Amino acid sequence: MGKVIRFIIILSWLPFASCKQKPPAPNLPVPVNLYTVKSQKVYYYENFPATTQALSQVDLHPQVQGYITGIFFTEGTKVYKGQKLYEIDKSLYQAAYDQAVSNVNVAEGNFQQAKQDADRYTYLNNHNAIAKQILDHAVIAEQNAESQVKAAQDAVRSAKTNLSFATIYAPFDGMIGFSQVKLGNLVTVGTTLLNTISTINPIAVDFLINEKQLPHYEELQHPKKPLPDSLFTFLLPDNSLYPYTGKISVIDRAVDPQTGSIRVRLVFPNPDLTLKAGLSCVVREHNTDTKPQMLIPGKAIIEQMGEYFVFVAKDTLLLPVVDSTQKNNKDSGGKKDADTAHQRPSLRAFQRKVQVGQVIGSDQIVNSGIRDGEKIVVDGVQALHDGSEINAAAKKPTAQNGPGSPKGQ
Repeated sequence: MGKVIRFIIILSWLPFASCKQKPPAPNLPVPVNLYTVKSQKVYYYENFPATTQALSQVDLHPQVQGYITGIFFTEGTKVYKGQKLYEIDKSLYQAAYDQAVSNVNVAEGNFQQAKQDADRYTYLNNHNAIAKQILDHAVIAEQNAESQVKAAQDAVRSAKTNLSFATIYAPFDGMIGFSQVKLGNLVTVGTTLLNTISTINPIAVDFLINEKQLPHYEELQHPKKPLPDSLFTFLLPDNSLYPYTGKISVIDRAVDPQTGSIRVRLVFPNPDLTLKAGLSCVVREHNTDTKPQMLIPGKAIIEQMGEYFVFVAKDTLLLPVVDSTQKNNKDSGGKKDADTAHQRPSLRAFQRKVQVGQVIGSDQIVNSGIRDGEKIVVDGVQALHDGSEINAAAKKPTAQNGPGSPKGQ
């Protein structure tokens, strides 16, 4: 019985003995790749979504009512200023004009008769041959006849204007669209849309910028020194590059308070008439900053709640490392010998907030937050936290001239 009790006691002590023999697992350094920050000249384009617009555009509406009796253009083609486009039934307006002309002739005849009567009565009155009242009535009749002539002439001008409105002409050179009416359709004033004409050469390209960029674009609009010809280009919807370059024409009068953006208009030549109003495109502004900039791999940047961070590698305080002799002395109960210990540097990663700029391929410009010569973590950032110990020799180093580097661009 005593042997059994002793055996149970020994078994109960085994877990404690095994726990004493297992030391806590050390925190191993995180394997990473590092990148040395170095400022360099960077050539890139800043891209903005944009839309092509006509510099001038007008909707054609009838100014008189009637039936369409003639269409004198081909839809979707270029028309020229003064070209005849539509004709509205002008028979009524021609008749009204002819009647107004006839009324003028009648009014002018009445005026001549009244004038002759007034002149005759004036002569007789000078010789005291008629009553003064007869002369007064003749003068008033002459004045009334003259007013009737003026009214008839105004009616002629009104009838002539309506007659001219029965024919619609192109107000300027441009591209005409689909006709909204056909032959025989009744058109009314103020409600019927006939067609739309827009200019096509040159053509405008509108895009939005942030209000913080407004001073920069005002400087580009009125430069103090010559700007490169290729400052503004744009990509067509099929991502092909438009062969002509543009310049700033207009910056809108006010910033949109809801979005904090303002519209900028560029003007591009369109001699081949290949561009149409309403195209979706991408405006490219060539970077004119010649100062060196810090370009780092984009995978090194971490975004948190709208802010951007990188991990900067730094040597920290030295950690003691015990050699085998010191370990044997300690295990044998000997006194710790400080002279037998040596030390090694500890490489750690610290989180740093940065201000980022333009994205260029797989890289991104950093405007502030890091300095030239500092080493940042580019691989293994997902396993890091502020102050993590890292091992830069555990992975194959990342090439510093990647596909998104300035050489690649």
